[in-house]
Amino acid sequence: MTSKTCIVLGAPVQEGAGRLGCDMGPSAFRTAGLQTELRSLGYDVEDRGNIAPKPHREIHHPNAAIKALPETVAWTEAIAEAAYEASGKGIPIFIGGDHSLSAGSMTGLARRAAEDNRELFVLWLDSHPDFHSLATTTSGNLHGVPMAYATGLNGFEGYFPPLAAAIKPQNVCMMGIRSVDPAERAALRSSGVTVHDMRAIDENGVVTLLNTFLKRVADADGILHVSFDVDFLDPAIAPGVGTTVPGGATFREAHLIMEILHDSGLVRSLDVVELNPFLDERGRTALLMVDLVASLMGRSVLDRPTQSYSHTPKTS
Repeated sequence: MTSKTCIVLGAPVQEGAGRLGCDMGPSAFRTAGLQTELRSLGYDVEDRGNIAPKPHREIHHPNAAIKALPETVAWTEAIAEAAYEASGKGIPIFIGGDHSLSAGSMTGLARRAAEDNRELFVLWLDSHPDFHSLATTTSGNLHGVPMAYATGLNGFEGYFPPLAAAIKPQNVCMMGIRSVDPAERAALRSSGVTVHDMRAIDENGVVTLLNTFLKRVADADGILHVSFDVDFLDPAIAPGVGTTVPGGATFREAHLIMEILHDSGLVRSLDVVELNPFLDERGRTALLMVDLVASLMGRSVLDRPTQSYSHTPKTS
């Protein structure tokens, strides 16, 4: 982490999910002590409160299953603007809110990276790839489209905001995937996105898979964004999410990933999404997520040597 300023941005989006409650997520993260943890690690914390969506426009799509398209587009426009602005001043931490918020955070960050002549990479920690187009979603819940949109998949033109800079699919690594629809599977097959499902994690462990990706980021002198969905975790330890999928990451795997990310020094921004306090057990999931953010930002049991990712920085 080169900056010592964390900019906390609440994104109380729930229109992209299939059930209500994610709009309470930002409050739950704050109540669980996110700012206190960050300050204890030596960061200056600027909490900018909650982002408000742009005004809604009348937007209609031929896919009748789609829900809340005008609302999701309005959120995407506002969050992208906030992401672009905040990424020039510190480490943006987006506290959600459902995963549709990443349509805004990733595209705003990609715009900033392109202007700085840097490559934006994304580590996507989620049980779902969220790689539907507007035409292929059958649930109509638009938390299932942000990665497809941000990487420039066809079908969003005229509906979502035009991309200032698309994220290269080969710059995306997904970990923890274990629920993929047929249309997403077909799109991913030809996309260039790296996908590590839970079988790959079981067979190889998180260290080898993650370090291989981090070396690619470092070799490109890249900027890394981490998008962390609560359902990446096993529901036994993180019940406060509306899309529970059995067989997720364990407590130890998740903390190990966060600590390795911190050691890499590559992370410049973070989403924590899909926390639904209405489904949680006495704040259990919110507290765990804050604990994991603290690991990402440098909290450890013992001081350890920083992992070296040797690369030649760009000179232009």
